[in-house]
Parts: sequence; structure tokens; C-alpha cells
Amino acid sequence: MSENQPEIKINFPENKQEGIFSNNSVVGHSAEEFILDFLMVTPPAGRVNARIIITPAHAKRLFKALGDNLAQYEKMFGKIKRTQIPAGDIKVQ
Repeated sequence: MSENQPEIKINFPENKQEGIFSNNSVVGHSAEEFILDFLMVTPPAGRVNARIIITPAHAKRLFKALGDNLAQYEKMFGKIKRTQIPAGDIKVQ
């Protein structure tokens, strides 16, 4: 953290620490925001487990952080193989 930035304490509620599993996602955007829907798909159906709405600037930082972490992961564990999306088109209603 930069010397010019104050330390920010983050409250991490106990009921959120377990996390939510997602095996698929849908990303959309408008001029003002990016919408990330995290899904649990078990054919023939699926459901949205979480929806995260972020600014374009934060989306860019997240994109870089994910890219950096994927590169580190592949360096440690090997190339990630792309898998097929479960049968059928995914549409969030």
C-alpha cells in the first residue's frame, strides 16, 4: 500500500467467509457499469448465486489482477485447459 493512502480496515462477515461456488458466469455492461453474474449450472437448469456490479475502472483493475493471478497459477501448476460450456445457451432472466 502506498505511503500516501490511509489503511482501510475491511469487515469480513463470518457468513461470507465460506464463499459461494460458481461454475459459470455471464458478463454484461452499460456505459456506467459492468455486471458480473456468477452462476451454478447443473443441467437442465442453473441459477445466479451472486451478482456483482462494478465501475468500468474497477473492471479494468479486476481484469489485470485476474490476468496476473492466472499467469502465476499456470507458472506453478501448468496451463489451464479450456472446457466446454454446458449444453445450451445461458440466459439470465
